[in-house]
Amino acid sequence: MAEASPATGTVNTVLGPVPAEELGVVAVHESLLSVYPGAEYGYDVTIDKAAIFDTLKHKLTAFKNAGGGTIVDSTGMFHGRDVYLYESLAKATGVHVIASTGQGPEAMLGGYFLTPQTNPPTPWPAEKFANLFTAEVTEGMVVPRIERRASAGLVTTAGTRAGLTETDESLFRGAARAAASTDTAASFRYGADAAAELEIILSEGLDQSRVLIGGLDRRQAVDAGYPDAVAERGAFVGIDHVGVNDDEELLRDDERVALVLELVAAGHADKIILSSNSTGVAVAHKDNGVAYTAVLEQFIPAATAAGLSDKDARRILVDNPRTLLAGK
Repeated sequence: MAEASPATGTVNTVLGPVPAEELGVVAVHESLLSVYPGAEYGYDVTIDKAAIFDTLKHKLTAFKNAGGGTIVDSTGMFHGRDVYLYESLAKATGVHVIASTGQGPEAMLGGYFLTPQTNPPTPWPAEKFANLFTAEVTEGMVVPRIERRASAGLVTTAGTRAGLTETDESLFRGAARAAASTDTAASFRYGADAAAELEIILSEGLDQSRVLIGGLDRRQAVDAGYPDAVAERGAFVGIDHVGVNDDEELLRDDERVALVLELVAAGHADKIILSSNSTGVAVAHKDNGVAYTAVLEQFIPAATAAGLSDKDARRILVDNPRTLLAGK
């Protein structure tokens, strides 16, 4: 297997661009503050920013002490993203924080994005989503009604699990266009057919090495052969529910270890991304209860005991996320 090429360039964090070689171990598919859309307006919902800061500071410090360097909040625009909070956390903990732009799936969109002012009402076209996401990378992420602040370092969206809707496809195409035009990584939590959805993404001109397909540790994905198919197409394979062992739709960690070793044996060590979809603080919904440290403290030791080399472990934890986020 060839040596992984080091990533070059910089990545947008909430405190500004950071050289790729300074990212360290990266957790790509995580969430800091996750607020169910609209919950912040509920009469019975209290959002205590001081308490949230303390909780997240503790969890990010634990991640850093375990060897972590960078965490990516991959929840996009309208799930509680708080750039001020993320800046403060990055300064307080020394962990690089990358925030993301994007939306989806269709069921999580606000009505404005489903029925804009056209006659008859039609879903947003891909180009409007592309322009929206592009501006958050090039001009800064929107702090509603106040300003733009910091630049997104990832474009992210998710597909409807029953299959992409017309709006989902617009989201996928718009996210791909925005990522391609700004030389930014893009993360797609696949809907029903990861291989077909990847072809839609790549048809928009986005280089496959800047694409992460998430959710590939679903049993449906493994049964369909999507991890191998995505890796062979040159995109990154998101095994991103590490630590979740009580969901029948997902692999258990021992099965994830086996999947990683199978991908490595097939020559795809340079296409694996590990993460946990952990949520630091969840408001009005349930998180998966997994710590940001699960990959480093539980999964990697189990994988190395099962035969994963230290070289491939570093490739998966450090080199692959760098290449995704910064390019080669």
